[in-house]
Amino acid sequence: MLNAYSPYSKFCVGAALRTLDGKIFTGANVENAAYGSTICAERMALGNANANGHRMFTMIAIIAKGENFDTTSITAPCGSCRQMLYEASQVSKRNLEIIMSTTKKDNIGISSIGELLPNAFGPDDLGIDVEKYRK
Repeated sequence: MLNAYSPYSKFCVGAALRTLDGKIFTGANVENAAYGSTICAERMALGNANANGHRMFTMIAIIAKGENFDTTSITAPCGSCRQMLYEASQVSKRNLEIIMSTTKKDNIGISSIGELLPNAFGPDDLGIDVEKYRK
């Protein structure tokens, strides 16, 4: 969260993704003047893990802070992040746990990607075998 680049929204988000073997890969949101090019912390963590050869995950934790305020409600992943996390869950063969927190960690929500994205669509629905991508 503290490494976020958020000059436009001024909303800093951090994510920590845990692999099956307990490694942690982090991400922070990176905004861009071309807003559509912005990357969320969750997708950054997935990319970081993938770039380091990891695609099997158990959970992700998300926390955020505004420029001049602490969050008072949990920060959940956006729709694009939910889709990416769902695909990661199918590759991982597990319903990823999503831990969402306020800035001060005084309100923590725990859900699964299946609960956050019901009736989701992923590689299994296309008959895609992702076995060779499991590391």
